[in-house]
Amino acid sequence: MKEEVLGKAYDAHLMRRLLVYLLPYRAMVLFAFLLIIVESLIEISFPWLTLVAVDNYILAGDMSGLGLIAAVYFGLLVAKYGIGFLQTYTLQSTGQRIMFDMRREIFNHIQSLSNSFFDRNPVGRLITRVTTDVDVLNEMFSSGIVSVFGDIFTLTGIMIVLLVLDWRLGLIVLGIIPFIGITTAVFRTSARDGYRRVRIAIAKINAFLQEHITGMSVVQLYNRERKSAQRFDGINREHLGATLDSIMAYAVFYPVVELLSATAIALIIWYGGGEVLTGILTLGTLIAFIQYSQRFFRPIADLSEKYNILQSAMASSERIFNLLDTPPTVVSPASPRAIAEARGEIEFQNVWFAYNDEDWILKDVSFRVGEGESVAIVGHTGAGKTTISSLLTRFYDIQKGRILLDGVDISAMDLSDMRRRFAVVLQDVFVFSGTLESNIRLGSEISPARVRQATEDVNLGPFIRSLEEGLEHPVNERGTTLSVGQRQLLAFARALAHDPEILILDEATSSVDTETEGEIRTAIERLMRGRTSIIIAHRLSTIQRCDKIIVMHKGRIREIGSHQELLAQRGLYFKLYQLQYREQELQANS
Repeated sequence: MKEEVLGKAYDAHLMRRLLVYLLPYRAMVLFAFLLIIVESLIEISFPWLTLVAVDNYILAGDMSGLGLIAAVYFGLLVAKYGIGFLQTYTLQSTGQRIMFDMRREIFNHIQSLSNSFFDRNPVGRLITRVTTDVDVLNEMFSSGIVSVFGDIFTLTGIMIVLLVLDWRLGLIVLGIIPFIGITTAVFRTSARDGYRRVRIAIAKINAFLQEHITGMSVVQLYNRERKSAQRFDGINREHLGATLDSIMAYAVFYPVVELLSATAIALIIWYGGGEVLTGILTLGTLIAFIQYSQRFFRPIADLSEKYNILQSAMASSERIFNLLDTPPTVVSPASPRAIAEARGEIEFQNVWFAYNDEDWILKDVSFRVGEGESVAIVGHTGAGKTTISSLLTRFYDIQKGRILLDGVDISAMDLSDMRRRFAVVLQDVFVFSGTLESNIRLGSEISPARVRQATEDVNLGPFIRSLEEGLEHPVNERGTTLSVGQRQLLAFARALAHDPEILILDEATSSVDTETEGEIRTAIERLMRGRTSIIIAHRLSTIQRCDKIIVMHKGRIREIGSHQELLAQRGLYFKLYQLQYREQELQANS
């Protein structure tokens, strides 16, 4: 519900921030504004030409003069449509450019935010900021914020002309305005409520579809199609009801405005006709009054519509600016320190970390990893193993202690330079849509020969050679056309191609079968050779070869030593070995 509150129809602070996006295009906006003024003047001139034609030429029987008026009328009509085309194109193109700028700014800002932000905010909400909310602002820029001045100018001009032509008839037209105001106020309330309900219903539909399409295999496996269809029918019906109510508001409002307009015209014909018969008013003036009245009520209806556009834009801009005003919590220092000599040494000094307040995940953790050393981190689920890798790559900042990389505190280093020294292979490999090669490169300047060599080194070469397109083979979203093992091998090729100083394997082989693990074991050893490596894994074949093993338990380091040393201690590692590793060792040796 918080997402769908519309807020105020106008907020000066938000509007000032929105107008900043117009500044690069102020020449185009000024041009469109001038076109709108000229178009409004032309629109106002048509009834006046009718007045002149009737009084000076039609009643006088002057066909030559009437032809001149007709030619002028036609010329102005062509000019009006030409100006309308230019004005519409200018505003629409300006709105599209502003959308481009805003989406680029929002996406760049999202990329700068820290992992803790994404822990708190659903992906769907962020996508809505970049898509739906920006679309609403485009509507305001392209058909609201500038066009409203044209409506106001047209209304003002018509009111002046009406009062100048005949102030009594002018007062009749102006007397209808309070009734228009009441109708508009009722319409705004109904339209606001309907718009909010439609947005809430759309949000529910999107959430339901995302959840059920992603989990379609579970839905089908447990025969939930009918139940899911019933639930979707209810949500869809809610959207239908809200949309129909919104349509009803518009369906009532515009006919009522037309009825009031017709009432005004009827009063003008009744009262003005009497003045024409008595000679107080000319026939041309009466006809011009009728035409001006028709043009007078149209901008009022347009202003009511623009009110809703403005109200929606204020709500969307508030949500967008709340996102843009969210600062990243993990940033590079103003004067980052550089590493004199890159060795790949890592040291945790009395590190404490909690995701929330003082609910500590790591408690006074200290250890050192030397240059080229391989270290395994083991422990039960929730012991803090993966948190260590997240802190080392500075996805989160610690609350106490220090983390050093080659003797330099990572919080004093430039983020991009620091992270460039790492390669992380996770259990759940993320694959982007594109090609196999683009998923290995990830935009880095890596030669094709190096990419091919990396695929060969991780034994992905035979699979790639079996594909007609080779490395240019298209990859679907999340790599759904690849097996789990192929995605894992792709991640190893990605890490090897980037040639990092420090390698982190976070349960990287847990999803790979024994045969596939055998294929990549040699590649892992080659990848680890000469590099500092941290392995978070439960596969004994990987852990045994490490220089030392760190045993975590409830956020603390309990034991440190080699595989044989820890077994000899018969402590926590020995118990883990008994529970988890012996069966895997037997399977590996069988």
